[in-house]
Amino acid sequence: MTVTVRALRPGVRSDFEAFVRVRDAALPFVMFTPHSLAYDVAQTHPDAHYRPLLAEQDGEAIGTAQVGLVHDSPEPGQGYVNVYVHPERVRHGAGTLLVRTAEEYLAGLGATKLFAWALDEPGNRAFAERRGYRASRSAHFFRLDLANGTLPPLRTPPPGVELRTGADFADDPRPLFELDSATLADEPSDVDYEFTDYEAWLKETWHQPLMSPELTTVAVVDGRPAAFSLARTDGSTRYGTAMTGTARAHRGRGLAKLAKNDSLHRARAAGFTHAFTGNDAGNGPMIAINTWFGYEICATEVRYVRELG
Repeated sequence: MTVTVRALRPGVRSDFEAFVRVRDAALPFVMFTPHSLAYDVAQTHPDAHYRPLLAEQDGEAIGTAQVGLVHDSPEPGQGYVNVYVHPERVRHGAGTLLVRTAEEYLAGLGATKLFAWALDEPGNRAFAERRGYRASRSAHFFRLDLANGTLPPLRTPPPGVELRTGADFADDPRPLFELDSATLADEPSDVDYEFTDYEAWLKETWHQPLMSPELTTVAVVDGRPAAFSLARTDGSTRYGTAMTGTARAHRGRGLAKLAKNDSLHRARAAGFTHAFTGNDAGNGPMIAINTWFGYEICATEVRYVRELG
């Protein structure tokens, strides 16, 4: 049975539905919908050369890859290739063909260093290492049962702090962009980012279909966002946190907990039953906050790096 790999066809909904089916089976902790994926393909910055790939066997989708360049880093030539195969269709050659196709595509764009995430399982790690990738950092996925779990009680903000929703910034979300940029700079990562393109942030974060300004909570001090918890939902049962962070000048006051707790309570009231988030394994403070909320690790990924040439 022959395995083939191709790019998704713009405007062909069945391609995007097939991609999401495989991703949900392989990595249910990260939200995708056909609409959000189609939006990403159309709106991701052109310098990223973003190309989702689909592996098929006799017409059935069995594997996926997200491929592109890290265009917003001061270091040129960095690319990413994240491959996920349906857990019931491994060892049919889909992963190998997806990696080969992705590497050829990125090398043609001038990439010299590739980053890839792989679930921390012996078979996945061996697969990556056989292809010349070396292990780097790791990250955890966390899950919280919103329907049956117990959230910490809501508390009144301290004097001088006001809680607002992301929707309150609909007319001018730039202050949230500035806070997002500042907190991202402190995130542990293999890659340095220059997060300065406001228009790209509007397209790729603020207007992304999964983004929920209504469930996003912002802690405001002296009229400026000091901490926030950016919320995403799949429009059904899943709620996720894209970023929770606090400006450096306001850390140590519990504002991130305050914002995230408010967002979680409102998500539960809105009918969402499962909450997901993710943290670099070295981000101790945020892991402690998520543990305090009752999140539990549901999977771990390892970041792999390969030098080309």
